[in-house]
Amino acid sequence: MTDLTGKTALVTGSVQGIGLAIAEALARAGARIAVHGIAGDAQIEEVRTHLQKIGSPHAEFFHGDLRHPDRIAELMEAVAAWGGADILVNNAGIQHTAPLAEMPKETWDTILSVNLSAAFHTMQAAMPAMAERGYGRVINIASVHGLVASKDKAPYVAAKFGLVGLSRVAALEYAAAGDKAAGGVTVNCICPGWTETAIIQPQIDARAALHGGDRDTGIADLLSEKQPSRRMSDPAEIGALALWLCAPVAHNVTGTAIPIDGGWTAQ
Repeated sequence: MTDLTGKTALVTGSVQGIGLAIAEALARAGARIAVHGIAGDAQIEEVRTHLQKIGSPHAEFFHGDLRHPDRIAELMEAVAAWGGADILVNNAGIQHTAPLAEMPKETWDTILSVNLSAAFHTMQAAMPAMAERGYGRVINIASVHGLVASKDKAPYVAAKFGLVGLSRVAALEYAAAGDKAAGGVTVNCICPGWTETAIIQPQIDARAALHGGDRDTGIADLLSEKQPSRRMSDPAEIGALALWLCAPVAHNVTGTAIPIDGGWTAQ
């Protein structure tokens, strides 16, 4: 098991879904967790308490509107004052589907800001200190849409492809930082395919209804066009990979874009 005692992790969008699952994995390994996301006070307190119960010595919530560089700077300054991020997980993202000709221009700008530019700003703020310490991990959640395209998702796909490219550049620039014993500084993308989160539950329910309420058959039908395994990933599986990438043994795993997609991008 990876021991992250003494390490601090900032996970954007960590109040639910994949972000929360990653925060849970890092918390169980002993990391302090800088929680971030859009949530009310009750949900924030529930997440903080939960992460501390499962192993984090301290979980604190940090505000930061990822649409605005000034707010991101404030977020990163607050985390730096708290001890700084040894591990940075850029997970927060937004989505909107529409044909290219009908995509609102402001939607393009917002999706690029949150899904791509925000990662640039957080990495620029956090990575120099990682290099000084000789250990750092940046894990960017890029989606299979950082590797392959789908119709009606122009800004999302553009942002995720850009995130993979940004990660590769940063990986090269920081590849020689630190050493094997300290763990070095690495930058990687995780590219999930269909993953079972609350946001896709309505689609699952609709497909299951077409098959007499059989949920497994409905999921297989939903995934059949894209994901050959016809099985969803669980957010905890994404968390497990993120945790492994934080281990010293992963010091030479950098600049990668790792799909968890049941064969989607192998086609």
